[in-house]
Amino acid sequence: MLFKEIIGQDETKRRLLQMVKDAKVGHALLFTGREGCGKLGLALAFARYLNCEDPGTDDSCMECSSCRKYSKLVHPDLHLVFPVVETKSSGADPVSDDFISQWRDCVLGNPYLRLFQWYEYIGIEKKQGSISRKESLQIIRKLSFKNFEADRKVMIIWMAEKMNLSAANKLLKVLEEPPPKTVFILIAEDASQIIPTILSRTQLIKIPGIDPESMGRAIREKHGITGQGQVEGLVRMAGGNYLRVMEAVNETEENRFHFDMFVSLMRLCFAVDVVGILAWIDKMADRGRERQKQFFQYALRIIRGNFIQNIKAGNIDLLSEEERNFSDKFSSFVHSGNVFAIYNELNKASEHIEYNGNSRLIFFDLSLRMAKLLKA
Repeated sequence: MLFKEIIGQDETKRRLLQMVKDAKVGHALLFTGREGCGKLGLALAFARYLNCEDPGTDDSCMECSSCRKYSKLVHPDLHLVFPVVETKSSGADPVSDDFISQWRDCVLGNPYLRLFQWYEYIGIEKKQGSISRKESLQIIRKLSFKNFEADRKVMIIWMAEKMNLSAANKLLKVLEEPPPKTVFILIAEDASQIIPTILSRTQLIKIPGIDPESMGRAIREKHGITGQGQVEGLVRMAGGNYLRVMEAVNETEENRFHFDMFVSLMRLCFAVDVVGILAWIDKMADRGRERQKQFFQYALRIIRGNFIQNIKAGNIDLLSEEERNFSDKFSSFVHSGNVFAIYNELNKASEHIEYNGNSRLIFFDLSLRMAKLLKA
C-alpha cells in the first residue's frame, strides 16, 4: 500500500510522515479505529515508507527493491500476524504463517478488509479465530533474528484484540524492550478488549472515519458514480466507513440476507408471533457467530437510521433506498422513548454472542424484549 492509495486520512498521514522525518517513531504503535476507516492500509503504507530506500516527501518511491517487495507483502523484514483457527489443511494449533498466502491475496484484493471477510475467505465463517500463545512464541523467535535487508523489522498485528490472555502476556516483555530497529504496529477496532499492560506499552494512533469529501471523491473515481444525489446518499450512508460503500455498490448476498432478516424480525416481534420467531431463530442460529455479530452491526445501523429519519434530523441519512422504503413506515416505532433501550439490547446480545453464549437463547430473549420495546 501507498499513502496515496488510502482514502482521506490526510491528518493521520501527515502525523505518521512527520514521525519518520523527526526520527521519533515509537517502538510500538497502536492504530485503532472502527471498520472501514483504512487503518490496515495506513499501517502497511507506513511500514513501507519506513523501509523505502528513497522515500519522497509524502510517500514511498515505488521503485526500490524494498518497495517492490512491500507491494506484494513479501519483504523478509515485514512480519504479519492475524487471527486464525484450526482447519483441515492447517493442522492443530495453527499460526499466521500457515495462512500467509491467503492473507496476502485477501489484503491485496481489499485493504479495507473486515474480520468476517477474512474468516469467510479461509472458510471458517462459523468459527472465531484468535491469536494464540504459540503465535507469540513465533513472534519472539522471528524478532530474535538479525534484519535480512531493511533498516527496520516491522511486526504488524491485525485485530490485536483477538490475542488471548496467554498470548498477550507472553508479548509484554518484547513489546516493552523490543530488539533494536524493530517496530510493532498493532491494529484494533476495539482497544478496550486489549489488556491494559499491552495498551500502556503502545503509542496510540486514533484513526477517524473517512471525511465526506474524500469519500465522495473515492465513490466517483473508484466506482464511476457521478450523480450528485447518488454520491451524497452513499456518503451519508457510509458514515465514514468505506466498506459500506463497497457493499452498497455491489449489494452483496450477505447484505440482502441481513436486510431480509431484520425486516422479518421486526415484523415478527411487533406481532409477537412466537412460532415465527422460533423459525427465524432456527435460520439465524445456523449462520455461525461471526455472521451473527455482523447481523447485529447491521441492525444497529438500521435502528440509528430509523431514529434519525423519525426525528427528521436534517440531511443525515444512513439508509439505502430499499432500507428507506421499509423505514418510511417502520421509523415511527423507533423514537426517543425506546431507541436507547433498543440499542442497548442489540449491543448486549452481540456481546453475549462474542462470549460464546447460547445463540438460540440470546436471540429468543432479544426477540421478547424487542416485542415489548417496539410498542413502548
